[in-house]
Amino acid sequence: MSAVDSSPSGKICETTCSDHHPSAAGKVDPLVMGKAQKMGEFFNVLSDPTRLRLISLLAEEEFCVCDLAIQLEMTDSAISHQLRALRAARLVSYRKLGRQVFYRLHDQHVVDLYRTVHEHLEE
Repeated sequence: MSAVDSSPSGKICETTCSDHHPSAAGKVDPLVMGKAQKMGEFFNVLSDPTRLRLISLLAEEEFCVCDLAIQLEMTDSAISHQLRALRAARLVSYRKLGRQVFYRLHDQHVVDLYRTVHEHLEE
């Protein structure tokens, strides 16, 4: 029976959890609220399937907006909208070559994060 379940005796918990788990005794600090908020916002950006599809392409190579639009069968405008959100979260960066804009993942951390989640889901 878990610590939150009621026992037959009516008590909530029969033992003190910290007696068995040193980390529960406060020896490990939880993530501070401000950092947790920022991380939640970051993962919220990643919760969009279209953005994840963009990341899957950009994890392999750099693309211009029009090629991304072709790959995902979407308009350039719709792709640009999604890329703005990814840029704001510092997940992608870009370079201009004339009138074309080429996007790539911001750094190796983003590639690693994408690949780690992808591999996890494949298990």
